[in-house]
Amino acid sequence: MAEPSFIEEPTGQGRRWLEPLALLGPAGLWLFLLLVLPTLVIFELSLVPDIKPGDIVNPSGLENYLRVFEPINLQVMARSLFFAVGTMVICLMLGFPVAYWIAQMAPKRWQNLLLLGFILPNFTSSLLRSYAWITILRPTGVLNSILTAIGLPALELLNTSSAVLIGMAYSYLPYMVLILYASLEKLDQRLLEAAADLGANPVQTFWKVTIPQTFSGIAAGSILVFITALGDFVDPELLGGASSMTVSRLIYNQFLGATQNWGFGSALSMVLIFAVSIAIALLIKYGDMEPQR
Repeated sequence: MAEPSFIEEPTGQGRRWLEPLALLGPAGLWLFLLLVLPTLVIFELSLVPDIKPGDIVNPSGLENYLRVFEPINLQVMARSLFFAVGTMVICLMLGFPVAYWIAQMAPKRWQNLLLLGFILPNFTSSLLRSYAWITILRPTGVLNSILTAIGLPALELLNTSSAVLIGMAYSYLPYMVLILYASLEKLDQRLLEAAADLGANPVQTFWKVTIPQTFSGIAAGSILVFITALGDFVDPELLGGASSMTVSRLIYNQFLGATQNWGFGSALSMVLIFAVSIAIALLIKYGDMEPQR
């Protein structure tokens, strides 16, 4: 005769909580240790003015955050926003026609191969891609050699904002194309045919049917490119020169530069995290919207 067990089975209510915890526990612990905890440490450092390596952490106020609003720092933040928004717009303008052609006009058997070929450059290091653009854009580079060979004046692009936008757009364009392709592939062709039957011209069909149908993809791709471009460090550093200081480069200087100020660098980091969090919230809100009918 089997002995009675004194271990109670979890009730339905308890099992409903235990199963998600068992599944999410390892990932949640990983995120806490590598994301939440470091963010809390950065926030604590941001409350300590003029702290350097080895100093005692003694939070005392918002002085570092007030420095963020100094004119020179606001100028840096505005430049970072300009690069992020400019990259987003360029990627959207260039990526939409490419994604539309691959999703709607290219033969089905070639679509996956075309997508692979388009994103293949991203398998290389971002550092190598930036150095490649230096080779192309420098005064004696490939671009100016071609321009002078056909009788056109050389261009001074390297170490300018234009070079930064070119490099960043090249880096993030595949992300935009992939997201737009996923949205355009599901475009309802019956609505396009109905619009044509009702007398709509291609421009009207594009704005009244295609854009509403793919708005979620446009929003998701744009916000994703904006988030990644806002924190880009490599392209502004290598292609922009000293006149293209961004928030990421300024944070780097505060932690690893000659004039180390971990408190101010942490405050800048928290401002950047806050901006990215807002963008992620918008991505969550608008990225999964159902197409408008």
